[in-house]
Amino acid sequence: MFVINRRQFAHLTAAGLVAWNRSLSAADAVDGYDPTRPMRRAGKKLVVQPVLIYRTQERKEATSWRSWGSVNNPESAAEERQRIEGELRDLAAHETPLLDILPLRAVTTEEEAKQVHDGPHDVVLIYPATGARAVLLACFAQNPAKDTLIFARHQSGPVYYWYEALSTSFLKKGTAEDFAACNADNHGPVTVNDVVIDDYGELRWRLAALAALRNFVGHRILALGGAQGKYDASAPQVARERFRFDIFDVSYDDLGRRLAALRSDTSFLARAEEWTDHYLAIPGTRLQTDRRFIVNAFFLYKIFKDWMREHETPAITINQCMGTIISMSQTTACLTLSWLNDEGYLAFCESDFVIVPPGMFLYYLTGTPVYLHNSTFPHRGLVTCAHCTAPRRLDGKRYEPAAIMTHYESDYGAAPKVEIPSGQRVTFIDPEYASGRWLGFTGVVKHNPLLEICRTQQEVAIDGDWKRLVVEARDSHWVMAYGDHVAAAQYAARKIGIRWESVV
Repeated sequence: MFVINRRQFAHLTAAGLVAWNRSLSAADAVDGYDPTRPMRRAGKKLVVQPVLIYRTQERKEATSWRSWGSVNNPESAAEERQRIEGELRDLAAHETPLLDILPLRAVTTEEEAKQVHDGPHDVVLIYPATGARAVLLACFAQNPAKDTLIFARHQSGPVYYWYEALSTSFLKKGTAEDFAACNADNHGPVTVNDVVIDDYGELRWRLAALAALRNFVGHRILALGGAQGKYDASAPQVARERFRFDIFDVSYDDLGRRLAALRSDTSFLARAEEWTDHYLAIPGTRLQTDRRFIVNAFFLYKIFKDWMREHETPAITINQCMGTIISMSQTTACLTLSWLNDEGYLAFCESDFVIVPPGMFLYYLTGTPVYLHNSTFPHRGLVTCAHCTAPRRLDGKRYEPAAIMTHYESDYGAAPKVEIPSGQRVTFIDPEYASGRWLGFTGVVKHNPLLEICRTQQEVAIDGDWKRLVVEARDSHWVMAYGDHVAAAQYAARKIGIRWESVV
């Protein structure tokens, strides 16, 4: 039997347990269950073209001959180029986002600036040290589906002329009107929100936001039993049209055939038993249901991963997950979805395309599993979040403690009651059905109760004006991730026409 002792497990978590740059491959989808394996991060890299703008300024007697800024000759430009290249190497080595940074290009003229757009990049990252306004504007992304970021220096190196000269005379203010025409094919104008001064932390989350858009738009997802929208039947079609989703239906007939084939395979039953040992050996795991339900959940695990490999997608959702699948699989899919999310796939219950798009978006933004859950009526600043499919590796590294119980509504099968640490800050996205209006806010987990509701349960104190959520309360889903990602989510969402509102 496979056993992880606590010292080995601590060593693995200290080593990171995250291989951020591994995309989904055939090998990833068919290999066996191993909870010590680093979490994958499926996705395409964001291709970034960095550009240094400068101009040579020669001394002239008895007249003003230079502008603000220290980079004003080839020698100072060469030094600045080395500085930027070093900073970008450090940025690319960071865990997130998924980046492919092209060689830095230095431009001094409009003609050179126009040549920047010949490459295959998604983002132009401009370092405007000195130089003419016309050169700066010529560097802005020309394709409306591509983006521009500006990094100017005040104290992080030689001061830039454009630290002083960036202006709303040519940058939009980033108002709702500026984003009114944005969509998946048009990310809108360059705004003041695309400017970063000195802070690579701010640059990193903007790049993470743009990487999320690159992977989110046009995503393929499998829908077992078809797609639906909870209280909004238009949701699947809106996802196809607004976000270019490719929703591919897989049938319960196919599931039945595959289950029958696996059940006749005695060698697979032995593997499922072994994988069950692996899962139950994770520290903090408490078995409070029949072990056979976990074994049966691994049959679904194998089939879901086969489907994802065959259809070349890391994403799946399930319709009729509280009915049809239970009788067919002789378990519930809750634990299967939890395992897939812990491995770095995107696995959602209920096939609800009101919440699936925010869930996929938040996954690609954070690089960590997301928790789709029901919400309750806010009161006294608190909301209860509960569902039976929660991931355990919510920070992408460690497994939170969990009791493995029955699925609540059926009192059957296997579902994790995951215990999120008190004090953990989390980010929520609450979509207004399929209208394209999303609310974003943060909260702090207070405790994990044991109410007669879905098994994973958190009482969360909402940050900001929680009373705004009272008038938003409706019987639908929210999605949660560890950390504070509201600024990055707002930055990206508005670029594709989502009407974002932050609760502060």
